[in-house]
Amino acid sequence: MTQAAESSDPLAAIVAALGDAQAVRETLPSGGRLHMDRPLPFICVHHQQDGARQAASDIAAAHASYLVSPDLAADTAALNRVGQAMIERFGAFLVIEVAEFERDTLLTDDSPSLPDFEIALRAEPRAETRAALEAAASAIEGVTVKYRSPVLSRTVAERPDGGALGRLSPEIGLLSIRFAPIYRQPESDAVYTELRERLIENIFDALLQAAAAFSRESGALCPQTHRALGRRAFVDAVRKLDRQMDAVCNAFDFLMAVTPINTTAAWQRFREQGEERAPQLLYRPLTMEIDAQKAALHSIAFENLEDPLLSGIYRDRQRELDLQLTAIDLRDTPRFREAGRLLYGPVEEALLSAAHDILALPRRNGQASRGQGGLEGHVDCYELRDAARQMIADYRAAYAGFEAEVVIRDDLPAGMMVSGPCLMISRSTRMTRDRVQALLSHEIGVHLMTYFTGDAQGLRIFRTGLAGYESIQEGLAVFAEYLTGGLTAGRLRLLAARVVGCAAMLDGAEFVETYRMLTRDHGFSDSAAFNLTVRLYRSGGLAKDAIYLRGLRDILDHLAAGRSLTPYWLGKFAKAQFPQIEELAARGLLTTPPITPAFLNGGPARDRLAAAAAGLSPADLVSE
Repeated sequence: MTQAAESSDPLAAIVAALGDAQAVRETLPSGGRLHMDRPLPFICVHHQQDGARQAASDIAAAHASYLVSPDLAADTAALNRVGQAMIERFGAFLVIEVAEFERDTLLTDDSPSLPDFEIALRAEPRAETRAALEAAASAIEGVTVKYRSPVLSRTVAERPDGGALGRLSPEIGLLSIRFAPIYRQPESDAVYTELRERLIENIFDALLQAAAAFSRESGALCPQTHRALGRRAFVDAVRKLDRQMDAVCNAFDFLMAVTPINTTAAWQRFREQGEERAPQLLYRPLTMEIDAQKAALHSIAFENLEDPLLSGIYRDRQRELDLQLTAIDLRDTPRFREAGRLLYGPVEEALLSAAHDILALPRRNGQASRGQGGLEGHVDCYELRDAARQMIADYRAAYAGFEAEVVIRDDLPAGMMVSGPCLMISRSTRMTRDRVQALLSHEIGVHLMTYFTGDAQGLRIFRTGLAGYESIQEGLAVFAEYLTGGLTAGRLRLLAARVVGCAAMLDGAEFVETYRMLTRDHGFSDSAAFNLTVRLYRSGGLAKDAIYLRGLRDILDHLAAGRSLTPYWLGKFAKAQFPQIEELAARGLLTTPPITPAFLNGGPARDRLAAAAAGLSPADLVSE
């Protein structure tokens, strides 16, 4: 809130705040809500009438500059004062009126499919407002329609004298859009939620393109993309929701909850029983009530977010957390497998084929997955802990916020895993010395680093992860092993075997059947095959392990398309969310990461990165 609330002339205070490039968020005497997160050469307005909350109101409020008012006539003075101030700053100012028709009129009653609906655009004949109209029309017509197609009408005419906006100063441009309320059922006024969200998203984007076209044509601004005119500040409702969702995230650790605590004992028992019976795996007692966390998750209110992009991001994460809680509730039951399939997806045919191709490659220098090297060539959990602490200290020297910790645990299978800001090392871990830097780059250089760079973005969801983030995270982490020169043939075979084993598990294969496939068909040692199979069958069957090779393939495709990895260091997000992250960065809502991975430095890493960008498959990445 600006100082306007305490001023005898709130409009003067609003203008002064904008003159100082401050954000304005004020309730006007009429009850109208004025929001400008920075000075801009446009504003969206909506006359909020009594009754149900209209989609038009949410479209207006999604913009960085808006006025939603119950009495636009009373607030014309405010629009004129703000408009004149922005004209002095930018040389032009546009008011975009957003409204709905009273009801949805069927334009084609005899249509065999869902009928078209009406959208009406009106603008003044000046060049910059006509450019805005054409940009909005082009954007609307370019939308891929899922339900009903818009029929556009365009009117270019002088501003009518009547109406609340007829008293706008003549220097201020005016663009109006009205659309049929197709998201409401005519008989009951019940809302089609998905249709409403799509309508808001599409018209919001079209109006942002209109604002960008007006800005360019008038010379007010020259944004590289219309996305740059979006919000650059998180409203309090976003931060509140972010904290609420983060509280649910922190109430449980999904992987810890579904990972067995008796792997070593289970392996011994498995061998004693002649490798004929699936092991009995034990899990940690839950420290949270699943129903209570679900209730907390679904009590989170989305109504006041105002930003449809952020709303979509958080709703997707809400669904994923709900699925994780459901899966935990079903752990160690046959139904868990299907919950895991919903979380991580099936193994697609192309991925399975790529995995088989890797497993069919000749083993280099006789190397198999049975392990080589004497005791002097291995490190234990304590040496690994010391090396991890040194790498974390190096990152902390570059960024003081890198406050990670390292702990040794007795209740984990051999290896390492990251949970939040903590690197956990199993006490039974033992690995070849030449793999240490590669695996620490995997865990610290990607998983921990993106936790802290995500934390620096101001919203906690970027550190805990957006929905589906794990595949790209693991792909980046494996790619880090390649860049450090530590992606061995045995490691790549292991990733491929995870895909093949995951496909078998999802197709209904039993534990012993998959174990034998790995030993007899693919040459894995008994212990390696057992550990791999335990990962696949934990809690009843977890489809997660296919994401490593899938994510690596996606990273290679991303580089081959000429795109940079830099945006991926902003936090933890999925491949499908890359355009959303780019938009948030273009708006200025995301900041440059305070650090980047240390494994990117040095000539060999740059050469390997260039080779990958030129086009490599996962099988081409094996370090010599």
